Amino acid sequence: MVVGDFAIDLDTVVIGSGPGGYVAAIRAAELGQKVTVIEREFIGGVCLNIGCIPSKALVEAAHHYQSAMNSQKMGLQVTAAQLDFQQTQIWKQSVVDKLTGGVASLFKKHHIDVIWGSAYVKDDHTLRVIKDDQAQTYTFKNLIIATGSHPIEIPNFKYEGRVIDSTGALDLKKVPKHLIVVGGGYIGCELASVYANLGAHVSIIEGTGQILSNYEADMVRVIQKHFSSQGVDIYTNAMAKKAEQDDQSVKVTFEVDGEEKQLVADYCLVSVGRRPNTKGIGLQHAGIQLDSHGLIKVDNQGRTTIPNIYAIGDVVPGFSLAHKAEYEGKVAAEAIAGEKATVDYHAMPAVCYTDIPLATTGLTAKEAAQQGLAVKTAQFPFLANGRAISMNATDGFVRLVYTKDEGILVGAQIVGGDAADMISELTLAIESGNTVDDLALTIHPHPTLTEAVWDAADIAIGYPTNI
Repeated sequence: MVVGDFAIDLDTVVIGSGPGGYVAAIRAAELGQKVTVIEREFIGGVCLNIGCIPSKALVEAAHHYQSAMNSQKMGLQVTAAQLDFQQTQIWKQSVVDKLTGGVASLFKKHHIDVIWGSAYVKDDHTLRVIKDDQAQTYTFKNLIIATGSHPIEIPNFKYEGRVIDSTGALDLKKVPKHLIVVGGGYIGCELASVYANLGAHVSIIEGTGQILSNYEADMVRVIQKHFSSQGVDIYTNAMAKKAEQDDQSVKVTFEVDGEEKQLVADYCLVSVGRRPNTKGIGLQHAGIQLDSHGLIKVDNQGRTTIPNIYAIGDVVPGFSLAHKAEYEGKVAAEAIAGEKATVDYHAMPAVCYTDIPLATTGLTAKEAAQQGLAVKTAQFPFLANGRAISMNATDGFVRLVYTKDEGILVGAQIVGGDAADMISELTLAIESGNTVDDLALTIHPHPTLTEAVWDAADIAIGYPTNI
């Protein structure tokens, strides 16, 4: 411990440099604040280093590999397609390095200081940063907590050896012959899709009655059908009980309908959710209140129960999404600057990057009904879309959810196509209060996948054109 630890005065401090933290820091600096970021591990946080970005790099590589292996319908005879997975991992890391390097450059441009170490809050204006065997005390005027989350570890599945979390799955040295995935949420299914495309036999063990339980059943059926075509085994309503391993393999015991089963594989990926990083950082010393899930209570500006301390991202209630954290980071920074920004959205898009992607925004028909809204839906299949046919990618559909009387768009779901990119148009339409008539009157270029939105709108107004 440092002798004579005299406090150093800071202005606005951000703990964590993930998507929420680094965006909050940059926006605060743009608004004239002197900003300091405290980071214990790496610039860019989980998302840029061991989450969203590297996983999507592997998703893309796996998709290209599978396309090269199955392009005979287009007259492409690939006889020597080979996978050099070590090179794939090098490429993945180059993507990560470009983005994290970009964030570091933006910090430098905006004169944002970085202090390396773990932050521990002492009171509502003081914290300590601990690194190795040294510590330093700092005072702050305003604080933004953006410490993110970590994977949940379940009993009898300790993360070691051949039992891995998503970080370990992203960093495998070679493609496993057999991969067991415990947890069929979006992380588990994305990585299952990656390794199935790269040639692994994948088995998914899901505790509920459906993989991807946050998506509607008819959307998930499209993914299940595709998984089946890849030889992926899916066990639902299955309870993982234990994992036993040696130097060569891991044996997973699980129970389905009262019957005990076992699978042996090269690795077992456990992906059953994440917990907020709110323990062990001294929040209680500042009087910051948490809810029963360990999430920090905040108002609509991200302000905690302590007026000069804010929290954003995975440590506050709501979706655990990088873009939500970014949005909240901007609001918190602007609130500190005295602006009237608030967290106020009607639609929060969410995407799952399985080989056939899924995306949703706003309300589903069921959610709308639960809120007392009378709604209708209009759905158009990619099977009738010219661009999708030319891409040999006709699985899935676009669905619009709109009010029965006024035709105001309140939600949308897409499975297939370029769902991840297409969902933004519909999110904007919801936020803008657009109607299905507005969508139907908006010219979409031909031939594109986005014409499926146009055609769904035509169905909604009662004049289906291409079906």
